[in-house]
Amino acid sequence: MSSIEQKTVNAIRILAADAIQKANSGHPGLPLGAAPMAYELWARHMKFNPKDAKWINRDRFILSAGHGSAMLYALNHLFGGGLSIEDIKNFRQLGSKTPGHPEYPLTPAVEATTGPLGAGLAMAVGMAIAQAHLAKIFNKPNYPIFDNYTFVLAGDGCFMEGLSSEAFSLAGTLGLDKLIVLYDRNKITIEGDTDLTFCEDVEKRMEAFGFQTLTVEDGNNLEEIGKAIEKAKSEKTKPSFITIKTQIGFGCPAKQGKACAHGEPLGVDNIEDLRKTLNWSCKEPFCVDKDVYKHCESLTKNNILKYEKWNKMFLEYCEKYPEMKALWNKYNQDLDPEILLNDKDFWTFENKSAATRSSSGEIINKLTKFLPNLIGGSADLGPSNKTEMKGLGYFSKMTPEGTNMHYGVREQAMAGIANGIALYGGLKSFVATFFVFSDYLKPMARLSALMHLPVTYIFTHDSIGVGEDGPTHQPVEQLAMLRSTPNFIVFRPADAIETAAGWFCAATSKNTPVALVLTRQNIPQIDTNIERREQALKGAYIISKESKSEPDAIIIATGSEVELALAAKDKLKDENIDVRVVSMPSMEIFEKQSSDYKESILPQKIRKRVAIEALSSFGWERYTGLDGKTLTINSFGASAPAKQLFEKFGYTVENVIKTVKSVL
Repeated sequence: MSSIEQKTVNAIRILAADAIQKANSGHPGLPLGAAPMAYELWARHMKFNPKDAKWINRDRFILSAGHGSAMLYALNHLFGGGLSIEDIKNFRQLGSKTPGHPEYPLTPAVEATTGPLGAGLAMAVGMAIAQAHLAKIFNKPNYPIFDNYTFVLAGDGCFMEGLSSEAFSLAGTLGLDKLIVLYDRNKITIEGDTDLTFCEDVEKRMEAFGFQTLTVEDGNNLEEIGKAIEKAKSEKTKPSFITIKTQIGFGCPAKQGKACAHGEPLGVDNIEDLRKTLNWSCKEPFCVDKDVYKHCESLTKNNILKYEKWNKMFLEYCEKYPEMKALWNKYNQDLDPEILLNDKDFWTFENKSAATRSSSGEIINKLTKFLPNLIGGSADLGPSNKTEMKGLGYFSKMTPEGTNMHYGVREQAMAGIANGIALYGGLKSFVATFFVFSDYLKPMARLSALMHLPVTYIFTHDSIGVGEDGPTHQPVEQLAMLRSTPNFIVFRPADAIETAAGWFCAATSKNTPVALVLTRQNIPQIDTNIERREQALKGAYIISKESKSEPDAIIIATGSEVELALAAKDKLKDENIDVRVVSMPSMEIFEKQSSDYKESILPQKIRKRVAIEALSSFGWERYTGLDGKTLTINSFGASAPAKQLFEKFGYTVENVIKTVKSVL
């Protein structure tokens, strides 16, 4: 290692330690131990242009161990990625670009929001899938439009989380050769040595998953780290896993190799000792000599040349293959909502009973002509979720051009991978499972919302209508869980047209994930008049109006219960009780409407209200108020045919009538 290289590695360490000390909060252990591998990767092996952070063919770097964010920010700053020294000084402060864990798209050069351990690994797999798929679609002889690598750095905690096994089991199966994992093996977690809880041979585990495994014994040896990265790059049939043995808190004598280095500032005296150990001449915090900046600037010049060469190649490619340029534009432009809104075929369905999951399957196949870049699949439930895009093949090691995904029984990894696909760019991703299993993927769905990623979540078997499979498979509280998530749209449609409205929202969303919550059982079409589409797109609308100047009561229903509400209205009319029925497929979309519109649907003076939904009552108080009631389920379900269950839990016309009368 040359003196300037050692100095630059130490600059990363010092900047991270100083930032954490100033904030009096953070995790210095990883930056001090992993700085050499991070420097070697960024300096010698990673292709990127700091002036164009969105270059589609850049190598991706994901810090799955997001608690080491101070190291990532130091790298960004030194390599000219857009963070100033003032940004480094404002680490973990309100409104800064340097939050406690990396946040996308807040900070330049941050490819994904990480912090929940293992999440970055799943997203890295998604990025590698996206790269392989797009390379197969767009690359031509002598025109490697997509040839980038995905690098992810993770620690022991990431590999303790089950998410890592889910994601890497699939990565090995798919032979994602441009995925390279750097394992910061310092053998320390918050509670102490990993021998307390984690004594497995991780390398053998990764080998069993189908990875090439490599080991670097000395995490400070740049040459050996570099050789391992190049060997990983040369492997063309499988992903690579590089174990790099480090010491947490390296350079700080009082904390090096100890658990106390993980998650607390070093302290003023230890910072001083760190400077001495690293032979850092400047005693002032945040002081980096100009030769370090010049060195990093010189390293980026080769990358800029690669960037310019790629741009020249891409222009030639577009001239030689105009049809691919046209396809490129479709992949990289948002879908025009007006085109979809005015396409009659998209909104046209047979007037016969159908499960909304079946309507969704029909719609997905209609969407493929508008979205050639639609890619997704199910957690081993494709036939039940109705997610197959007919005739478009399945993504595999041998057929990366396929747009259908076999995710296997891996809900959390599936959602994390979908996030990675969306983050990569150029693709629209969706996932699917039974609604009750949204519990498994909730952490990754939350990251979708946090990162403003328009991932589509298809959840079928949405209520006690699941039937004989019983309470383990019957969702009750899951709808409330998703509705409580910020920047997340939940859409529970009552028929095919409302299902199409939900898919319209998902297909045109730019920065919000959308969950489509769909029935297993067949339900009738409310009507097949496509003019209803614009009403459904408002989140709630009057599906059956009262006869008088104002209603005696309002029934609000979603999904399969809208049919029940309409039947009850007809019976109530015979008793001279005039009610309004409101279908509310999406609370979130309804809340975005104007005050006047919301008042026209749910007038404040009409306080006699009943909400009907075969799920938890939680959250309905907003619409029923103190004078209203809910016909909902606040217990777990049971194992029986669906018809019997709906009767058992009171989802009958007679009980709806009784409930409405009770509020009058």
